[in-house]
Amino acid sequence: MSTPALHSEQLDNVHVRELTPIQSPYQLKTQLPMPDAAAHTVAATRAAIRRILRGEDPRVMVVIGPCSIHDPAAALDYARRLHALQAALGDQLLLIMRTYLEKPRTTVGWRGLINDPHLDGSFDMSTGLFRARRLLIDINALGLPVATEMLDPISPQYLDDQISLATIGARTAEAQTHRALASGVSMPVGIKNGTDGSIQVAVNACLTAAGSHSFLGIDERGQSAVVKTTGNPDSFVILRGGRSGPNYDAAHVAEAAQLLRAARLHPAVMIDCSHANTGSDYRLQEGVWNNVIAQVAAQPGPIVGLMVESNLYEGKQPLTADHTALRYGVSLTDGCIGWEQTERMLRAAHSALASR
Repeated sequence: MSTPALHSEQLDNVHVRELTPIQSPYQLKTQLPMPDAAAHTVAATRAAIRRILRGEDPRVMVVIGPCSIHDPAAALDYARRLHALQAALGDQLLLIMRTYLEKPRTTVGWRGLINDPHLDGSFDMSTGLFRARRLLIDINALGLPVATEMLDPISPQYLDDQISLATIGARTAEAQTHRALASGVSMPVGIKNGTDGSIQVAVNACLTAAGSHSFLGIDERGQSAVVKTTGNPDSFVILRGGRSGPNYDAAHVAEAAQLLRAARLHPAVMIDCSHANTGSDYRLQEGVWNNVIAQVAAQPGPIVGLMVESNLYEGKQPLTADHTALRYGVSLTDGCIGWEQTERMLRAAHSALASR
């Protein structure tokens, strides 16, 4: 009987440079527990979003905020300003701060606060998760809910209790991993149409997310586990345009609603005022915003919300090695409108909707 040959070459982790352990979700949540005020914000907002999706609440969801968060202090400054508008606008608009903490990249680039909190390629993800959770707690404790993109299938275990609305991006809407993830998260989920503009991709993802799934993940203790989900009935389509052009007009909205009805799903649609709906020109967002608000004001329909990329100051800036040169409140990723324009748009929308 022959003896099995011994392998002289390495066969596993060939291209892995290092494995760095991090704390478990349970450990992070123990360090940064959920305050009662933040818990109330999340629970109340998730319930409100579900009512909006079902047509039981006539308000319009507005997911608005920085393209991505790189400076928690500036993000909290923005959150306080947005929260201050709630009392005046809350009867028509459900304001939700866009707090994107992970960024998908077409090729390479800075990948977000969780992945690289020091902005230097050190990828100190333990610090990134800590800073992200601390920020979300602070924003929720104000009474302002948050929305974020689900990009990594493990990071939601660290942050899920803080999030009122999740999104799945255009690059991942077709991925089975993210569709299964959407089926198990505890909050409503908006799913963007594909980068080619296909609305059917987003509808298929919503239908898939509504079913139960089993996939590999981690539990609260950080142990590898098979995650078995019940399915998420609270998903909707986000129209963000595609390679063929914008898709925020009434015809595309009607198409999305028809496809959702055909799949026996709620005909709920959100419009992304950025990305391919503006040709990635942040200065065109207000035009898209005004068009969509006019559609909603004209007659009740499938449009349940809008999404805008906004920051304290307009535009964007490059990430440089000298971090002291970075301008406060200016995006590192996509260009954003500034705060003055943001407030003007929100107040104008409130006036238009109040006269319905």
